[in-house]
Amino acid sequence: MKKTKYLIVAALAVSLSSCNIYKKYELPTENSYVKTYEESLTAAADSTSLPFLSWEQVFTDPVLQGYIRTALENNKDLDNAVKNIDIANAQLKGAKLSYFPAVALNPNGGASKYGNGKMDTWTYTIPLSISWEIDVFGKILNRKRGAKVTVEQMEDYYQAVHSQIICGVASCYYSLMLLNQQLDLTERTSVIWKDQVESMKLMKVAGMVNEAAVVQSTANYWSIMGSIPDIKEQIHQLQNTMSLLLHSYPKEWTVSSDMNFELPVSLKDGVPMTYLAARPDVRASERALAAAYYTTNSARAAFYPSLTISSNGGFTNLLGSMVSNPGKWFIQLAGSLAAPLFSRGQNIATLEAAKAQQAQAMNNFETSVLSASADVSDALASYRYNHEKRECLIQQIDNLEKSVEYTQELLTLDQKTTYLEVLTARSSLLSAQLSSLAAWHSKVAALISLYQSVGGGR
Repeated sequence: MKKTKYLIVAALAVSLSSCNIYKKYELPTENSYVKTYEESLTAAADSTSLPFLSWEQVFTDPVLQGYIRTALENNKDLDNAVKNIDIANAQLKGAKLSYFPAVALNPNGGASKYGNGKMDTWTYTIPLSISWEIDVFGKILNRKRGAKVTVEQMEDYYQAVHSQIICGVASCYYSLMLLNQQLDLTERTSVIWKDQVESMKLMKVAGMVNEAAVVQSTANYWSIMGSIPDIKEQIHQLQNTMSLLLHSYPKEWTVSSDMNFELPVSLKDGVPMTYLAARPDVRASERALAAAYYTTNSARAAFYPSLTISSNGGFTNLLGSMVSNPGKWFIQLAGSLAAPLFSRGQNIATLEAAKAQQAQAMNNFETSVLSASADVSDALASYRYNHEKRECLIQQIDNLEKSVEYTQELLTLDQKTTYLEVLTARSSLLSAQLSSLAAWHSKVAALISLYQSVGGGR
């Protein structure tokens, strides 16, 4: 009989260990990129690498820094993210307290009267009940671990919102700077073109050009004047966007004219896995996988009995059918083992659903790693190509400025140069200057996107 009992205990222990009820979550490494991601988690973090730089180290413009601080103080999405962390911590606290006994006090009393008789003696009971579930099969353990993972996941979401706000303000700030530069360039060019119209009129009087040249130069002048309201409208819209980001009523926000913005780290080709391991949405996706793992373990644990120890004690004057005054103390102690017999089908269905959700979480995690890698790669490529493009445009502008100067001189000296060549040169110069500004902005936007895509903004 003893041997049989030991065999049963041994078989139960093997069964429990084989289904991993007590095992902590470990990242599956079937795929090479997931394995590399896991290795990057254990690597020492380089505080000088891009993901670990504070936003003050990246965005050094003092005006922009002030706007970012205002946005972080006032943004409601960030406040909601903090509240989500508080909720998750409260749930974790509840899961931890499940290990402790539940205590309840339920005093009661009463008396009865029939017809004209006297009121019966008052009876009362002041019971204190204690119930304690022994976590033999890991039900409470897996709930606690799952709640802890949820706290970490909410902290990752907070970091993602934090980074999004910082980079959103920076993106709007530099877009406003771009439009201000475009407006300034366009207005300065319009003054030059207006002088060109007057020059054409004088040259017509001198017989050097005809009326067509005057009309054409005038039309070009009004064309550039017509583009100014469009730029001002875009500035107005971006000002309102900035107001929304800073949780303020619409107003005008001052921006600097300093266009020197570079990340304080060297950028290399390729995507270091340490960048992805620091990215909050990737970490949150992995936390979701861990939470699904513990949910599956909880579903497995539901197949095993629940062991509960309960105790009742207190003071009463009602002992059986007798009323005793004064009352007496009483105590009861009991244990129960509840095993699921008729809910096995429901438990099987719950376990199957949990396994499917865990597989979905794994798919989502793999996708998030690949998507994050693509985001970083796109930002690096955009930075590199727009940097090259702007260098070419700067060379083009230098040559176009000379072209405008030469054609204007040739026209003045009547060296077989038409007014169309002068207008074409000036139009090409303006187009190249605007393209150069656009390339600068695309480069800056790529740097901001890169900083956000690696989870920066601490």
